[in-house]
Amino acid sequence: MAKIWLELNPQLRIVGITGSYGKTNTTVAITKVLSQKYPAIQTDLNLDTIFNLPITILKVKPWTEALVLEMGVDHPGEMDFHLNLVKPQIGVLTGITPVHSDQEHLGSLEGIIEEKGKLLRSLPEDGLAVLNYDDENVRKMAKFSRSPVIFYGQDKKNCQIWADKIQVGLDGLKFELHDGSKVYKITTGLIGGHHVNTCMAAFAVGKFLEVPEEKIIFALGKLNPLNGRLNIQKGPKNCLLLNDALRANPASTAAGLIALDELPAKRKIAVLGEMGELGDFSEKGHRQVGEQIAGLGIDYLVTVGPLTKFIVDSALKRGFSSKKVFWTKDVKQAAEVLNKILKKDDMLYLKGSLLRHMERILMILEGKKVKCQEVSCHFYQPCEKCPNLK
Repeated sequence: MAKIWLELNPQLRIVGITGSYGKTNTTVAITKVLSQKYPAIQTDLNLDTIFNLPITILKVKPWTEALVLEMGVDHPGEMDFHLNLVKPQIGVLTGITPVHSDQEHLGSLEGIIEEKGKLLRSLPEDGLAVLNYDDENVRKMAKFSRSPVIFYGQDKKNCQIWADKIQVGLDGLKFELHDGSKVYKITTGLIGGHHVNTCMAAFAVGKFLEVPEEKIIFALGKLNPLNGRLNIQKGPKNCLLLNDALRANPASTAAGLIALDELPAKRKIAVLGEMGELGDFSEKGHRQVGEQIAGLGIDYLVTVGPLTKFIVDSALKRGFSSKKVFWTKDVKQAAEVLNKILKKDDMLYLKGSLLRHMERILMILEGKKVKCQEVSCHFYQPCEKCPNLK
């Protein structure tokens, strides 16, 4: 039905976004930009991609002019399924990291590149590929595209759209965006320097589809953090919570920790759960996080689950104080540690893969009953709705 409905709506400008991280925020940003000129709809933020795409397409009305689709994949052939349904004119690739490289999913980093690269191969000659130059894997994938390629990133020599003078604060992000000889001052509510890339990708798509530049800048200024994706909220014991607990992979964890390092706070406490579905890259990915932490201005490190022993080990080897690092086996132990060290005006950073359900730590600190102590749980719904919680 969705495929037939698309054929009956040839007026659509269709954008497909894929990558290992940053897809959802980029989807939201592009939709916000395109909505300044076109009636636009986007994929639901909370639905699995297999169902999300057809459901979103069936929401298209005859007056809808822009369709923005997050095209996630985690199994071989899944992108083929998407492309059999819809072929975007514009493809955006945010980044590649080894999430879903385990044998139950795409099997390897090469498998990830091959599957996600199918979107670029499908683009028409008069379309556009918008690629993150900062990611070496993405950079190399430009050869897959028949469409013209726009690179965005921090490299002013090789990127058509690049940024500098980046300022990160609790109220959002400021930077200068360069497009050829033109310079635009961007202010957005998104938190973290990595969201400069989110904004640049949205700018590139908006410009290609002839959204007036002043309206693109206006739209970017209206962006705010999504819940569980680096949003700031009041935390337990009157601390400030930097909540990044909805997803985790090496790239997004690195970006979140850098944001924590850049933000002002009395003390900074990082609470890290496991990163799942990394396959053969699992140990290396966790060790990379530990190595990174040792070089940042983080006061305490609390980790949860067996795989995070690699984070702790690497952080200690790089000089992180053994008196300020705590490995815990489950969320209950983590909450007990935090109950002792957490103080008013601290900044608490919470990060972990979705199925690690790090939100349980907050619930325990708030005095709620949490019976489930599983490190990894295969229920996707929020813990507060789970019958196994109490």
